[in-house]
Amino acid sequence: MMRTLLVRGMLAGLVAGVLATLFAYFFGEPSVETAIGLEGTAAHSHSAPGAHEHAEAAEEELVTRGVQSTVGLLTGVGLYGVAVGGLFSLAFAFTYGRLGTLRPRVTAALLAGGAFVVVFLVPFLKYPGNPPAVGQAGTIGSRTSLYFGFVALSLLIGILAAAFGRKLADKLGAWRGGLLAAGGYVVLISVAAALLPSIDEVPEGFPGSTLWTFRLASVGTQVVLWTALGLAFGALAEKALKHKEAVRA
Repeated sequence: MMRTLLVRGMLAGLVAGVLATLFAYFFGEPSVETAIGLEGTAAHSHSAPGAHEHAEAAEEELVTRGVQSTVGLLTGVGLYGVAVGGLFSLAFAFTYGRLGTLRPRVTAALLAGGAFVVVFLVPFLKYPGNPPAVGQAGTIGSRTSLYFGFVALSLLIGILAAAFGRKLADKLGAWRGGLLAAGGYVVLISVAAALLPSIDEVPEGFPGSTLWTFRLASVGTQVVLWTALGLAFGALAEKALKHKEAVRA
């Protein structure tokens, strides 16, 4: 059954990745194009006469922007969806049956919602994504480390909160246990966010509308990904589990 769930998780992740790619292409790529144009204009205005043309001639474009925004986007988001789907199936296998008598669809939906908040939304609120032309090249390593470190911390605190919430539910009831667990997560992650350094490298004069549109598209892409993953995997898992029960019967 674990192998069956894993395959279904990866399949659901692929479907979710394709849908997220379509959303990112139509709603995110326009702001990326705008930011790239601003970056090119700024680089051209600060370069010496003839230097920009010389640099363009010296550097061959290995992958065109058209390929990046279509095939490259689909490949990247698709592979991400497959990987997340596989991990999601493992988390489902561990969670299913431990949240009461919830149906597989409901368990998958709750798990997807929680994962979206813990893995993406909370880290995004602390370190939001930026389009091209935002951020300094020399700090990309530290910015990446801080972001993924905060993702790992949020995930760890989320797992601990879920474990304690399950124990509290046995004593206080599911509603109270869930509220206390969620409150504990909020308190701990808020303290961690306050202690970690903030990053603000948006250059002066960068259009706020472009930045806002890009970040909204980033959130929307993840909403589509996790929603599709939860719904698709829930349907596939429920069908597989019902088949298993029928075979046993």
